[in-house]
Amino acid sequence: MSSTPAPELRAAGEWITAADALLIAAGAGMGVDSGLPDFRGRDGFWNAYPAMRGARLNFADAANPELFQRDPALAWGFYGHRLQLYRSTTPHPGFHILLNLGAAKHSGVFVFTSNVDGQFQKAGFTPDHLVECHGSIHHLQCAIPCSDEIWTADGLEIDIDPVACRWNGPLPRCPRCGSMARPNILMFSDGAWIDRRTRSQMTQLQNWLGAARNPVVIELGAGSAVPTVRNFSESIARLYGAKLVRINPDEYSVSPAVGVGVALNALSALASLRDEIYRN
Repeated sequence: MSSTPAPELRAAGEWITAADALLIAAGAGMGVDSGLPDFRGRDGFWNAYPAMRGARLNFADAANPELFQRDPALAWGFYGHRLQLYRSTTPHPGFHILLNLGAAKHSGVFVFTSNVDGQFQKAGFTPDHLVECHGSIHHLQCAIPCSDEIWTADGLEIDIDPVACRWNGPLPRCPRCGSMARPNILMFSDGAWIDRRTRSQMTQLQNWLGAARNPVVIELGAGSAVPTVRNFSESIARLYGAKLVRINPDEYSVSPAVGVGVALNALSALASLRDEIYRN
């Protein structure tokens, strides 16, 4: 890991101070400081889910609609455990630093995230200022699907065998047709994901960006293996002339014409940025 030189933090602090709007773009690395796994690499996934090691399934195999058809109890064991984990996790203080920075801006703060864990809402971010580009584990849909209906998972009671990573008892069902339900998450090789909710969120983001005059993008924990968030950040920087602050302990490089890279994890970088901004 490279240390972050002071000029990068100073430049980022100056841009954030001058901005009228903050756009937060977050990948899996944002949750690591809260104790959440990012499933980096095959071994990282297997360490989090040892039962998948025995079955020789990697993350792309588990996060796949095909598994819901082939072994629904295993698929729901995996997603049920994740839902249980996300429900019990407390967002780290970096979320609140971002909330406070955004509260000082004329146009406030908007979040674009590939994370399905609901941690931004749990930390107090406004749901109508948030895009979950890969969906949310806290919402369900029909696995077929029989319609474009999406419903909350708040009332879903989780009963799993954590060792075998299998769902116990009756599987969640679609209230419309009675078929098996699944999380409203974009999985690998997924042609059945219902994107209605995410499309509506994107419309709200576009309207917000249209009113912003000097936005800054703060990207956190977004890797290149699934580059959705990185590509989004760079496209916003190009289209809106926004400065990009890319925070990532490993993949922090960014063109100097676009912004700066900060070689720290999310919480350390945000605490340093807060201190830099309030020092001035």
